[in-house]
Amino acid sequence: MRRDRGSATVWVVAATALAWGLAYVFVQVGMARVAVHTARSAADLGALAAAELAIAAPGEACERAAAVVAANAARLASCEIEAGVTEVTATVALRFPGLTSREASASARAGPVYLRAEH
Repeated sequence: MRRDRGSATVWVVAATALAWGLAYVFVQVGMARVAVHTARSAADLGALAAAELAIAAPGEACERAAAVVAANAARLASCEIEAGVTEVTATVALRFPGLTSREASASARAGPVYLRAEH
C-alpha cells in the first residue's frame, strides 16, 4: 500500500499541465482568428474609403485608406489605384508569448463610387 501513496499527485500534475497547455493553444488560435478578422475588416473599410476618392482625388485616396486602416487597429501595407479600382492590403501584428511574432494580412478591392441621378 505504501508504494501507491502519492501516485495521484503525479496524475493531477500531469492533467493540470495538459489542461494549461491546451488552454494556451486555444488562446493562441483565438488571437490569430481575431487578428485575421481585424485585418480583413480594416482592408475592406480602407478599400471602400479609397474608392470614394479614387476618381475625384486619387492623390488623397491612399491617405484616406491609411487613416481608416489605422483607425481599425491595423497597418496599411499597400494601396494601389488603377482605373478607379483600389486595392488595399492591411496587416495586423500578432504576438505569441514565448514565440516569434507574426503578421496577419488581408487584401480588399473596391471600385469607384458612381452616383446615379434618378429620373
